[in-house]
Amino acid sequence: MFNLLSGLFGPKTDFKDLVNKGAIIIDVRTKSEFSSGHIAQSINIPVDQIQSNIKKIAAYKKPIITCCASGMRSSAAASALTKAGIEAYNGGPWSSLQQAIR
Repeated sequence: MFNLLSGLFGPKTDFKDLVNKGAIIIDVRTKSEFSSGHIAQSINIPVDQIQSNIKKIAAYKKPIITCCASGMRSSAAASALTKAGIEAYNGGPWSSLQQAIR
């Protein structure tokens, strides 16, 4: 069953390895959500501001990991970044991502 599921959903992303290799974490929650708790090295760019910050994000020239509260907004942000030609990964909920990169 595990092989079937991994075949359907693809290999699990090694977020710790990505961060160790210089990936940037962008937390796409609102500023107030971000200020109530976030991953120490993350950058806050709310999901509704991703499109207007594409050039700034592309200028990092590094893979991007997006995160939010549940994974829905980070999925939308990662998709928009990927469409813009930026290597982007949906990190899902910030609290889970924080555990994954420790």
